[in-house]
Order: sequence, then C-alpha cells, then structure tokens
Amino acid sequence: MRKTLSAPLALIFYLSLSFCNAAAEHYPREDPVPGGIAIVELGINSRTPPAAYYKNKRLLVRKTDKQWEAVVGIPLSAKAGIHKLRVAPVDDKPYQRDFSVHDKKYKEQHLTIKNKRKVNPNAEDMKRIRAEKKIINAALSQWTAQPYVPTQFMLPVKGRLSSPFGLRRFFNEQPRKPHSGLDIAAAEGAPVKAPADGVVITTGHYFFNGNTIFIDHGQGLVTMYCHLSGIKVKPGMKVKQGEMIGKVGMTGRVTGPHLHWSVSLNNARVEPALFLDKL
Repeated sequence: MRKTLSAPLALIFYLSLSFCNAAAEHYPREDPVPGGIAIVELGINSRTPPAAYYKNKRLLVRKTDKQWEAVVGIPLSAKAGIHKLRVAPVDDKPYQRDFSVHDKKYKEQHLTIKNKRKVNPNAEDMKRIRAEKKIINAALSQWTAQPYVPTQFMLPVKGRLSSPFGLRRFFNEQPRKPHSGLDIAAAEGAPVKAPADGVVITTGHYFFNGNTIFIDHGQGLVTMYCHLSGIKVKPGMKVKQGEMIGKVGMTGRVTGPHLHWSVSLNNARVEPALFLDKL
C-alpha cells in the first residue's frame, strides 16, 4: 500500500491544482443519486486545500476558478434526502455543507450460475471470502494525497456492455447485492487497458472476483478490474492511460468471458459512465 504524503508536501502538490486543465473539471459528470456523484461547493477559496469528509470517508477536493469543491461518491445504499459533509479548513473551524440525493430505481437482473458454490459457498469458502474481503476493502478505501486526479476515463476494454451498473441482482433466483460495476463482454484474452494514469495498489485471485487488479488514481479514486485471464502489472507499478494491464477472462463467479470494472470514490462504488465521454 502507498503511504500518504506529509502535510507540507501535500500543500505544495495541491497548490498546483489551479494550473490543471479546466476541461478536466467537467468529469466526472454530476448525478446525485445512489451510486452517483455529487459536486459540492465548499464556500472557501483558501490557498491550501480543506479536508472534506462524507460518512467519515475523506473526499476528493479540487480547486475551481472561484473556490474549492468536493467530488462526492454516493453509495448505492444511500437514501434520498439531505446529506451532510464535514469541511475542515487548515486555519479555521470545521463546518458542514448540505447536498441533496435524489431517488433512483435500478432494474433487476436474474443470472443462472452453474457452479453452485459461487452462489452458496461452503464453510471453507466463507473463511476464504472473509479474509479476501479485508484485502479488497483496504484497496478500495485507499486515499492518497495527490495534486491532480485524472477524472476523465477511457473504456478499459472494447466490447458489448453486458450488465450496467446498479442492477438488483439475483443468482439462481436468490437476491444478492446490487451490481457495483460495469460488465463488458469481450473475447477471452482481449487486452484490458488502464482508463487513466495511476499506480497499482495490489493484485490477486479472489473467490468471487477471480484475477483482479486495483489501481489508485489519487484522493480516494480507485478502480477495480475482475475476472481476468492474465495480469500484466505488479503492485507499485505506475501505469499510463491506455497501457495494457491485463486480459479479459472468466475467473471467479462468471457466466462467460467479460471484464467487471468498478469505480470507487471515497470507498463508494459509483457509476463508471460518469467518468466517460461516451459509451
């Protein structure tokens, strides 16, 4: 895992935010619904960046021409209504900012899994799953101080969009958690490319996810790539947008070869399409 920068170094890096390309400010697109993103103006125009928190998770903050703003990932479990985030300026008292979350109904998806253990794991499987969950959660909750966070992505693989984000899923008619990523069906072995610059946090083979890669893009923005047939990167490696990181496969819980791509922001899984110019 990468260590966060010290406060003085973080300040130097953050000051460069004002020189970033203004076009990047259009991404991700705002959609304040469960599984979406809220852009919240923080009402402060200090030289140093404030820290901002939502549900005790640190947020991505960036500087506009007028003020700092927070880019908030809203979990799929969020309820519609008024939500609050906490802002902690460097030289002032903490305060709250409100934002609204609107309701959204996602469609259902019913899948048939031939390997019954992938639907109802046995006791030994559950022991493995619990251990893996800690590793996966640690990767998805990573927050690294970084002056510029790339928020305009490219699609990591060419293929058919087989399962959209947010579906209410049923495996063998048993309800499971909503679909927290975007599934892209492609031929086994098709190249998977980094959607934006980042650093590989970790890789591994997991019970449900199969061969998986996690990439840190900075300030709590993390992407995950599952079911791979091959992994071409190692933890700690820097990757550039468009660089091959792995190959499409069908490892883990799958019904066919595809890439499951998740985007996590402040440890909330959000709609990947909001980071794309178009699908």
